[in-house]
Amino acid sequence: MALWQRNKWILVVCTVVLSASFLAGCGPRTQKGAAIGGVAGAVAGAVVGHQTGHKTEGAIIGGAAGAVIGGVIGSRLDKQAEELAQIAETRRTEQGVIVNLSSNTVHFEVNSSQVNPESRDILAQLGQVLKKYPEDLILVAGHTDSDGTADYNAELSQMRAQAVADIIMSQGVPADVITVRGYGETQPVAENDTAENKALNRRVELSITVDESKVPQEE
Repeated sequence: MALWQRNKWILVVCTVVLSASFLAGCGPRTQKGAAIGGVAGAVAGAVVGHQTGHKTEGAIIGGAAGAVIGGVIGSRLDKQAEELAQIAETRRTEQGVIVNLSSNTVHFEVNSSQVNPESRDILAQLGQVLKKYPEDLILVAGHTDSDGTADYNAELSQMRAQAVADIIMSQGVPADVITVRGYGETQPVAENDTAENKALNRRVELSITVDESKVPQEE
């Protein structure tokens, strides 16, 4: 192997080591994002390397880049989850962030998609946080209890999800990063056997993932 090739390999390996060392100081979700990103990057790099005749080199370079991007994504999701948790029930998942807007948090008029003023303020606060993360992809999903017909509940859940999305977008979150879905009574989180359980099923959830192509590679 020529000297310049050995030096190039040393540089590549150092990049991987430095990336891993940096990400080791991050939280568990960030580390997982780095690991996933590293694997994905390695696969992509191997493909490029195969095309150029340097498969192993391509895998290492791709793995290093993927680890960095994955770590940045994990870090941003961690930070965003912490901010959203100050406003509404929020949990961090392997895929992203979920914000649960139960009927105790966001109040609608009975059989209506009209949001009361206090709830509008909560949604506006969420929108202010979400607009700080333009790389987000947001699914706004509406859910109901089992009272009424399935068709009616599907329509009502769609309308309520859209009402939530509209308020979030009014705070500057772009419409093209938001998808709205109404699932009606098909995805309960509790039995529809008591008033308390039905209240749990009446909810709107924000499922937040990331468009990797929009993520800044440096924080």
